[in-house]
Amino acid sequence: MDILHIATAGSVDDGKSTLIGRLLYETRSVTKDKLEAIQQASKRRGVDFLDLSLLTDGLIAEREQGITIDVAHVYFNTANRKYIIADTPGHFEYTRNMVTGASRVAVSIILIDARNGIVEQTARHYFIASLLRIPKVIVCINKMDLVGYSQTRFDEIVADFKKLAGDYAENQALHFIPASSLYGYNITQRAEAFHWYSGPTLLELLENTEIQHLRKQAARFQVQMVIRPRLLQNAGDQHPQSEALHDYRGYAGRIGSGSLAVGDQVCVLPNQQLSTITQIERLGQAQPVAYAGESVTIQLADDIDIRRGSLLAHPDTKPIARTQLNARLCWLDHQALNVGKTYILQHGVHSVRAKVAQIHGIVDVVSQQLNEGPPTIKLNEIGDVTLRISPAIFADRYAENTANGTFILIDEWSNNTVGVGFVS
Repeated sequence: MDILHIATAGSVDDGKSTLIGRLLYETRSVTKDKLEAIQQASKRRGVDFLDLSLLTDGLIAEREQGITIDVAHVYFNTANRKYIIADTPGHFEYTRNMVTGASRVAVSIILIDARNGIVEQTARHYFIASLLRIPKVIVCINKMDLVGYSQTRFDEIVADFKKLAGDYAENQALHFIPASSLYGYNITQRAEAFHWYSGPTLLELLENTEIQHLRKQAARFQVQMVIRPRLLQNAGDQHPQSEALHDYRGYAGRIGSGSLAVGDQVCVLPNQQLSTITQIERLGQAQPVAYAGESVTIQLADDIDIRRGSLLAHPDTKPIARTQLNARLCWLDHQALNVGKTYILQHGVHSVRAKVAQIHGIVDVVSQQLNEGPPTIKLNEIGDVTLRISPAIFADRYAENTANGTFILIDEWSNNTVGVGFVS
């Protein structure tokens, strides 16, 4: 059973937590004791309905304020697939939470209050969905019950959003759903009030979403561990298979993107040596091909210099060595980024030194324009930078390979993660 990763975003009081709670409730993903607790909490709040937002607003501060301020991961499943929702906050000051929470999802659900229409936060949410190259964006126009289920109002907001998206929507699938999460209309069930809407419900759209975007990208396999049973035996391991596997040499890791098959020729980076895949094992079983997201052990026909961090790719689509990166960077730290500062750049399992050579400007997430300004990037700001790194890394442009085009920056003194970058 496959897993669909989703990110939700919305402004305060757009009904995001209620929508997620409705999905959990309608798919019977709520335990009986938790449902009883929510019923009691709803009564204490003085509401005459089941407040499903309490299922996701888990932090005490959130419950007291009625807002979402941290990324909560919510799990549920249907007969067809499993789901993981990254429930991200909507405030500007939590932009960093939104970026990290939505970094590897296939679907972004953006909520809009039908009464308010497009607001600044809507632009921010869509900008981040575009920045992360999320392949499918579902715009859920919520609280339609408060505007009399008006088709005219729905059409107005759809037109406004398409104008906002502009050219950025060319590589994304956009879907618009009129909904009332309070009553579950068009979330999991249809209602006569939406007789003018013939499209799918939210759950139907999620159920029919294909998870293929990473498989369509060039193959990338970064070695996390070299498996040599003979060396383990020499170190004193008395595993009964060690002698039988005396010459065994396997390379364990996760397929970041694309696919690799037995018989494929691969180029090993950074030493640029070629070999052929002779076997792929997953969970102890041999298989002819491995796809993005699968953790496997690969064997090659030749004994060549491969170590932790080595990258396997097809020779005709291999990434280039980079000692300088142009990147779009989301800053996560209270101490601003300044030109000349040195950080640790983590790309997969590789750690290299990176120096900030230039800050080109700060992105206005509403207009999506790059504004030149002071040579600094502050907390929750997104800017374009040039980094000089040593030694070289083999990274792709994020637009071409989302799995191999990201990195993080780490403060070398505090060891805090201070930035998330996307190679441009």
